[in-house]
Amino acid sequence: MEKSESLKKNRDFQKVYQRGTSYANRYLVMYVLENQYKKNRLGISVSKKVGNSVVRHRVTRLIRESYRLNEMKFKSDLDIVVIARPSAKERSFHEIESALMHVAKKHHIVEEEND
Repeated sequence: MEKSESLKKNRDFQKVYQRGTSYANRYLVMYVLENQYKKNRLGISVSKKVGNSVVRHRVTRLIRESYRLNEMKFKSDLDIVVIARPSAKERSFHEIESALMHVAKKHHIVEEEND
């Protein structure tokens, strides 16, 4: 599978919001829509309600790294938008990672690992 790209254009985000499906948990909301690019595109949205720019960038980095480390488990050909809720502000990397995987499992877009 190729490395994921990021969603950058507002119209791409809007398309995922309007046509995609969403699931949420306490810290994150995830919208998913199939695409035709043969790879995943990840968009991350962290509003000012979460905190100042330092806090928002930290949350963005945690989400991006959580996705990067688990990228092989995700199905491909998807546009994924992750929205951080204000409660994600003071969470650790492991809490954000488990929240990301939790909403991904709700969407059935991750292969379950056999422990």
